[in-house]
Amino acid sequence: MNDYDEILVSIRRITRAIDIQSKRLVKSSGLTAPQLLIMQVLRKQGQITPSAIAREVALSQATVTTILDRLEKAGYTRRDRSEEDKRSVHACLTLEGIEKVEQAPELLQSGFLREFRQLEKWERTQLVASLQRVAAMMDAKDLDASPILEVGEIEDT
Repeated sequence: MNDYDEILVSIRRITRAIDIQSKRLVKSSGLTAPQLLIMQVLRKQGQITPSAIAREVALSQATVTTILDRLEKAGYTRRDRSEEDKRSVHACLTLEGIEKVEQAPELLQSGFLREFRQLEKWERTQLVASLQRVAAMMDAKDLDASPILEVGEIEDT
């Protein structure tokens, strides 16, 4: 096998791992990865504006708003007007949302981060540079880096 074939096989394996984990997450929790990411940000930050959530999870504000709409419809989040500035809206988890986040399985990113943090600094730097180069070679350096989105209703498990 050529070295470039090995790279392409590794990329397919990564893509497959993400897809499998995403399906497991939906099956076990009824949440997509972006929904869970947003809920985790809300759990950590408390009340936060949708634009701040968007920056935190690298999604567009429009996407965050759509996800918050679904989460609110399911009873996991709510949005309140700011007391200081009535033009500003803050999202937060409901009690049901907090419970849902606590019961949700670990995201693929969490396991990756645990392993990544154990690497030496030079290994982390080399890995980042290599993957950025691969993304550029695949004409993907300017693509939206948001998690894979799955549309649809949130189902109770």
